[in-house]
Amino acid sequence: MHRRGGVGLAAFDRQEQSKRSFAQLSSALSQSQVDHLHSQLAHFRTALTRFASTHRDSIKHDPTFRHAFQQMCSSIGVDPLAGPRKGGWWAELLGLGDWQYELGVQIVDVCVSTRERNGGLIEMLELVRLVSKLRGVQGGEITEDDVTRSIKTLQPLGAGYQVVEIGGQKMVRSVVKELDEDQSAVLAIAQHEGGRVVEDNLVLRKGWARERARAALENMVHRDGLCWLDDQDEQCGRAYWVPSAMHWDL
Repeated sequence: MHRRGGVGLAAFDRQEQSKRSFAQLSSALSQSQVDHLHSQLAHFRTALTRFASTHRDSIKHDPTFRHAFQQMCSSIGVDPLAGPRKGGWWAELLGLGDWQYELGVQIVDVCVSTRERNGGLIEMLELVRLVSKLRGVQGGEITEDDVTRSIKTLQPLGAGYQVVEIGGQKMVRSVVKELDEDQSAVLAIAQHEGGRVVEDNLVLRKGWARERARAALENMVHRDGLCWLDDQDEQCGRAYWVPSAMHWDL
């Protein structure tokens, strides 16, 4: 019995020694991996610095190049256009954080200046056109993708800036209120009618009762400011115009 006990203790000691050896090997491997990762990051940062100094102007002014750059960065989980606070040294290195926020300010400028007539809802293409006009030739071309990304940076302001899709068309909302089902239906029809909507559109196309159609349109005029009322319409005598679905030559 004593002999078997001695063999058991020796086996136990060997097992413990093996565990310690494996732990030391694992620690050594982990440290090696960490060192390798740090080395890779250092090389990557050097490469990005060189890329930034070479292509900074192209990223700022060429939308196609900028989109490709954003896709490349997205694939590795970083966003150098998110601004200095979120983009960290990426944004500082590329000098693009200020560019993104400048675009955001211009979007707010256009949305606020047009809110009185469109109720805080504007077509994406119209917004891109007006912001591009505000920026001028020196500001460089912008795209829907640029506007969408900038709007995301505005969300912490709590002002309701959001990209929404109505009737298959992108629009930008700049007020703190959700569109209900009836409003979305009216706006979708307005987009196909050049901005003009009458009660019969909703009764015939949506199958609504006339009372529901009238209530939805009146609420959009008096409560939401999303419609204008024309009570001298030549065809129906009473028609509603949705400014966000109309095209303005500004």
